[in-house]
Amino acid sequence: MGVDGRLDHIVEFARQLAAEHQVAELIERIVIAARESAAADGGTIYLVDPDDRAAQFALAINQSLGIHVGGTSGHAPDFPPVTLVRADGTPDDGSAIARCVHFHETQNVGDVYAADPSQFKAARDFDARHRYRTSSVLTVPMQDHKGRVLGVLQVVNAGAAAGTVRAFSAAEQAFIEALAAQAALAIEKKQLIERLETLFERLCTLINDAIDEKSPYTGGHCRRVPELTMMLAEAAHRTQSGPLSSFRMTERDRRELKLAGLLHDCGKITTPVHVVDKATKLATIFDRIALVDLRLTVIERDARAAMFERIAGGTPRAAAEADYAAEKAALDDDRRFLAQANIGSERMSDDDVARVERIARRRFRDHDGVERPVLNADETENLCIRYGTLTTAERQVINRHIDATIRMLEALPWPPDLVHVPEYAGGHHERMDGRGYPRGLTREQMSWQARMMGVADVFEALTAGDRPYKPAKPLSESMSILARMSAGGHIDPDLFAVFVRERVYLDYARRFLDPALIDAVDPDALLAAAAARGAPAPTAAAQRAR
Repeated sequence: MGVDGRLDHIVEFARQLAAEHQVAELIERIVIAARESAAADGGTIYLVDPDDRAAQFALAINQSLGIHVGGTSGHAPDFPPVTLVRADGTPDDGSAIARCVHFHETQNVGDVYAADPSQFKAARDFDARHRYRTSSVLTVPMQDHKGRVLGVLQVVNAGAAAGTVRAFSAAEQAFIEALAAQAALAIEKKQLIERLETLFERLCTLINDAIDEKSPYTGGHCRRVPELTMMLAEAAHRTQSGPLSSFRMTERDRRELKLAGLLHDCGKITTPVHVVDKATKLATIFDRIALVDLRLTVIERDARAAMFERIAGGTPRAAAEADYAAEKAALDDDRRFLAQANIGSERMSDDDVARVERIARRRFRDHDGVERPVLNADETENLCIRYGTLTTAERQVINRHIDATIRMLEALPWPPDLVHVPEYAGGHHERMDGRGYPRGLTREQMSWQARMMGVADVFEALTAGDRPYKPAKPLSESMSILARMSAGGHIDPDLFAVFVRERVYLDYARRFLDPALIDAVDPDALLAAAAARGAPAPTAAAQRAR
């Protein structure tokens, strides 16, 4: 290869390094260029492990033996790694590769059989195994910008392609060292990108863990929703017919959606703990049902005192005791009723609400002798919550987490391959009929990915067994609710069909649900129920779950 040809290679590889390029392909081309520059027979790349204890074969090419493993070949090298550190922790420089790594020096050997046998034991073993004759070997370190050796480029048998094996010339060595430097840049760039991506993903996971730890009653939600989202996305990717037949994802698409799933509730970091963690209707920093119970106890005490006063005043003892017993029984019944209402696991009927309001009007005397209602206005409002444990105002506080999520995510400078993360993450509370929040988007205004997250968020909530205000539902009941939500315009019907046909619900259930809750599901009946468009969606049930 002439000087002009070598210069052209250097320029071309530099251009490819600057562009988005497959690193494995680029390194392979560099090895081929190194081999061709010296008419050599073979070239090999070794990559040093992150802990610097061994160097692994990444690519091996030998023209005369017809070997091409690693790189873009699709065949993994079966050569053993090169040891760099002994068992006692001292550097192992007993091979040419190890010496190249430890001393950061190029080694140009004209004949390995005339050199130190210990340095080229691997080459001799290779020769014996393949009936080959390794003669000249050029071993070049690939160093990053800090001088750390990332790997080694080794080229063997210069001149073999021209018919005569010879030593590598100084010019060939200089060119191959330049190629090794470019290979090191490619590897360093790839490792840096991978480390940054890993760091960002782990930061997202860290945020998720912090949100899940914020409340023992929704722990795992931020972990399960991304898992279910990706399960549904993969099912859509496999679909060969229907509206989703053309939906396909690249690895970048997958990563973008996974990150959106991890960050879909990041705005909850701004939600007050006493709202996120509101396990009962009267819960604030503590459960105020204890105060209500105490007030009823005061009324009972006063009733008992009144009984004795009546007896002392001449009322027959039996009559006074009977009145007190009736009063005590009524108070005990009210106490049980309020304790049950406080849980929020059942729907509050009109009669239940009226009973709470009637109890609220009862009076007791505090320690100063001042008459006060058994329930104040805030306690009455909370105990009259129809579904779940949140008041309208508290639900609005919870709902604002999605505004915070969108605001936080849209403030980040996303790279082009992650630019849709805010849209995917910010749409999981929208509805197909435009009645969701925060933006009231319709189905047509949302991407498939955002709709997938909506399905995942609802189904995770329906099947979750860690909510204190509702028991875990059997799989069949959760799926029936989801079918009605599909029919009622809450979730995407086409994605629900994929969810059912591809048995995504069953795969998820086997991973995350109590086996006792995985009962029989009739897919045909579910699809028929979902097809009954216009049926009312169980909004209240969905709100209790979420």
